[in-house]
This record gives sequence, structure tokens and C-alpha cells, in this order.
Amino acid sequence: MKAVAKTLVVLTPGFPANESDSTCLPAQQVLIQSLNRQFKKLKIILVSFQYPFVSTPYLWNGNQVIPLFGRNKGKLNRLLTWLKAWKTLKRINKENDVAGILSFWCTECALLGSRFGKKRRIPHFIWILGQDARKENKFVSWIKPASENLLAVSRFLAEEFFKNHGIRPAHIIPNGLDSSLFPPGNENRDIDLLGVGSLISLKQYDAFIRVVNKLRGTIPGITCFICGKGPEEERLRKMILDHDLQKNISLTGERDHAEVLQWMGRCKILLHPSRYEGFSTVCLEALYTGAHVISLCDPMMGKISHWHTVQNEKEMAAVAQKIITDRDIDYGRVLVYSMDDSAKKLMALFHYADA
Repeated sequence: MKAVAKTLVVLTPGFPANESDSTCLPAQQVLIQSLNRQFKKLKIILVSFQYPFVSTPYLWNGNQVIPLFGRNKGKLNRLLTWLKAWKTLKRINKENDVAGILSFWCTECALLGSRFGKKRRIPHFIWILGQDARKENKFVSWIKPASENLLAVSRFLAEEFFKNHGIRPAHIIPNGLDSSLFPPGNENRDIDLLGVGSLISLKQYDAFIRVVNKLRGTIPGITCFICGKGPEEERLRKMILDHDLQKNISLTGERDHAEVLQWMGRCKILLHPSRYEGFSTVCLEALYTGAHVISLCDPMMGKISHWHTVQNEKEMAAVAQKIITDRDIDYGRVLVYSMDDSAKKLMALFHYADA
């Protein structure tokens, strides 16, 4: 009799609508593909609560995705989405041999996953990935997670979660990369500063513009790009005009992930002025393309090669100037963490190995 494949159920707020949707949760995409490569007998079913805005299940690189069509609507719609999630979990559990449930972010997905896992005695882990560690996250008091069930993507987030919620995540499973996705190395570093991310106030791209304005005095031809879209775009465009930086900074809009990696390979520095960050994928990607990273956040609370942590904009400008003007600086690749290693650590928690 043929053995029934074990199933990992992944609960997520969103997931790519198709295989070409490269900008939607790229780190989570890499994790699922790493699991596929390393655990070929493992079946993965993803339940996506809010995005994409469709209701028909589909396949993504051979993995079944069940969208719940939540669309980030109001309270009544959210409760209906949770009811659909519960019914979906019941059906999945009835039709599959479920090895465990993994929830992305300690929010609504974790609430449903935790309750269902306890009721059916299915192992459940929550991957804390960013703002869900903050004090404002009310879901934590509803979930009441045990330390053993919490995975933090960085040491900083583990400490932040403990500080804000009094529970210390027992496991650190860092964000990682799939090095096969990257283009060949590039010797031509014709972009001085690059910013990549959502144009929202949290990311502080106004600080990026102020740093460039400081640097222009000593590096008149400084060349900078910001890739991304968001509600801050018009305000940032006005700042660029007000500082007469049109020849120095270009806002490119959102770009395909592969194109962003090409741009990283051309830049000297990824400038990441976000005031809060779990473990930014773009910083890890930039390091692997050979660029240096300057940020205000220190995700692993320790030195990472070519990653420069600063305290303020003045230090940010000083470090940037030193790197840009140093003709002998090293632009070699730095692989901080491989997603394959993170995937193995994850499945070890479920006590799973391909037989």
C-alpha cells in the first residue's frame, strides 16, 4: 500500500496571484520553493486570507493555493473570512495527513492556526516576521502563544516581542536567500545609492533624500534611485524638486524582482533608512549582489560583513561618503543566510524528514 504524503499547511495574509507575481512576499516565495526542493515528498497547501482577490484555488509552482478572498475588508467580512478559514482547515485535515501548520505573522492567520492546531492536536508554529512584534499587535493577547511555538526571523524581533508581550520566542529562524536566483557579479558600480521598498512613512525615504542632499556638496554627480511605490510617492517627488535633486535622484516605481536584483548589482550602497525592520530581504539581497548596506536597524544584534548600522542621518551620510569615495573598497558577495538552511530548521521543528 502506497504511503500517504504528509502535508504542511501554510496560513498567510497574502500570496502571489501567479508565478510571475515576483513582488508579492518574495521571501515567503523563496521559502516555499526551498521546501519543495529539499522535501520532495512533502505536500504543501497554502491558505491565503486576504490576497489575491480571487476565490478559485490555483497551483503555484505545483503547490495548491486556496485564496479566501478577504480583500482586507471591514469587521463583518473579516469574521466571514475567518469562518471560511476554519471550514477550509477542517476540509484539509479530513482529506490529508497534516504534519503541521505554519502561520506567517502573529496576527489573524496565527489566531486561526493556533485554535485549530490545539483542537486537532496538530503542531503549529508562528513565524514572527516584522511589525507583528510591536506593542500595538492585539492579536498576541488573543492567541496567547507559548514560547515554544514562536519563531522569530531575527534576534531583534525576538527581543522586541519579549519586550512588548512578555513572551520570548524559543526559536530564531532567519530570513535567507536562494543564491541561484541572482545574476552574475557586476564590476560596473554606476549607481551610488539605491533604495528599494514600499514608499510608506515607516520606510523614511525622506531621510534618503536628505542624505543625498548632504552628499551632493562633496559628490556633485551623485547618482541615486529609489525603486518602489506607495502613498508617499508624491511627497517624495516634491522633496526632490524642493532640493533641486532631479538630476541626482530618480523614483522608478515598482520593478520586477529580477530587475531589482540587476539594479542592486550596479549599486555601491543599498541605503535602507527604515525606522523599524524585522530582517529585510532587500538588505540580504543587496549584500549578495556585492553592494554595501547602510541601515538604522541591526536585525541580528551583531556584526554582518558589509552591513553598516548607524544611529542617525549624519552618520548615514558620513559612512556613505566613505564607501562611495573609496576606490579600493570590496564589493564581493556576502551570503548571510541560505533559505535552504532555514527551511531545514523549520521542518526539524515539525520532526519531519522525507522517508
